[in-house]
Amino acid sequence: MRAVRPPGPDDLDRAWRVVSAELAPTPLVPSSGLGSGAALKLETFQPTGAFKVRGALAALAALPDGVPAVTASAGNHGLGMGYAAARSGADVTVVVSTRASQAKVDKIGAYPVRLVQHGTTYDEAEAHALSLPGHYVSPYNDPAVIAGQGTVGRELDRQADGPLTVVVPVGGGGFLAGLSLWARERGDVRLVGVESAVSRGVSASVAAGRVVEVEVGESFADALPGNLEPGCVTPQVIGRDAELTSVTDDQIRTATRWLFREHGLVAEGGGAAGVAAVLAGKAQVTGRLVVILSGRNITVETYAATLRDT
Repeated sequence: MRAVRPPGPDDLDRAWRVVSAELAPTPLVPSSGLGSGAALKLETFQPTGAFKVRGALAALAALPDGVPAVTASAGNHGLGMGYAAARSGADVTVVVSTRASQAKVDKIGAYPVRLVQHGTTYDEAEAHALSLPGHYVSPYNDPAVIAGQGTVGRELDRQADGPLTVVVPVGGGGFLAGLSLWARERGDVRLVGVESAVSRGVSASVAAGRVVEVEVGESFADALPGNLEPGCVTPQVIGRDAELTSVTDDQIRTATRWLFREHGLVAEGGGAAGVAAVLAGKAQVTGRLVVILSGRNITVETYAATLRDT
């Protein structure tokens, strides 16, 4: 078991200095169909198509000079690490499973990283990455990564008056943990984390007060399923401050079609999970609603089939 330090306010400050210098704020656009005053935070507009680039930039900036980085990814974190490697010149190895989204794998391979495919699940890819030499940068269980994802909140400070309910997709919990750091600072934010119904490792671990293993199924939201690394700090950072709920693949597909029909926005399965929860009535809202659209990296074939499937 790796010893990972939980992040604190200083980590969020450091991450904000790095991320705000590298990335333009993503748009916050009205979405009246989700409720009066509701808005979508478009992390789909990031240069890699997903929020994960924030944590990757923060993590490589925190790495000592000359130390190689190795990571495992379901796709979007690998894209973020590739982008950050191109910006910094860092030596980065990205491990993905043989069943990772081909759209994401092809894009990762276009960056200056060492790309390795291993195993048929994210858990197997992660175990292999942990065995490789170099500093392991987890896509969710890393203080700099968690703080980097929390910089979405620092942008919302400038974009949205409170009180707020912020709805965010949850896989390993790094995004929700980062937003938890920010929400405690701000004081008028309620967080709702949305898991895939076939993979509820974060909510189970929060309830148990320790990391527990759960049964994991396959999902249209390919970025969300997977168990947590033993000793993962995200449940501890999230604590009891966030509401955790889940959505089915059918609900996610409905949300994907709704986003295209109502806003002309492309979202991958995991990216649409927050909208799915709101449309299904699974998120209690206090104050203004902000739903984070976390990623858009989906194959043309899968997306077209989803739009046709009514």
